[in-house]
Amino acid sequence: MAQGRLEHANISVTDPERSAALLIDLLGWHERWRGPSQLGGRSVHVGAEHDYVALYTGEHVKGEYRKGQPLNHIAFTVEDLDAAEEVVKRHGLEPFGHDDYDPGRRFYFFDWDGIEFEVVSYE
Repeated sequence: MAQGRLEHANISVTDPERSAALLIDLLGWHERWRGPSQLGGRSVHVGAEHDYVALYTGEHVKGEYRKGQPLNHIAFTVEDLDAAEEVVKRHGLEPFGHDDYDPGRRFYFFDWDGIEFEVVSYE
């Protein structure tokens, strides 16, 4: 059997354009699609050719999440951790939880909706 892989994650955010701009800038991704969602609201999809994050918003999205509700965090890998941290700061967000560990380095940040992201470099 062939190994599976994650195709996309769909997260609720208050401002999908703002979140898309951050992920495009941070990860070198591109916008794959945008438009109305099946059950109301709208989405912006950003990512690479085979995987992406769907950034969804609608009337019910209030941005009132706490860490671990509904998820703990989403992690991304980058080649240059210091450059990635500068991108996060440039978007007005605060990196924290810096750690050097075997086999890499990482930091975390919360976006405007309280979603926690981890950025890791194995270089």
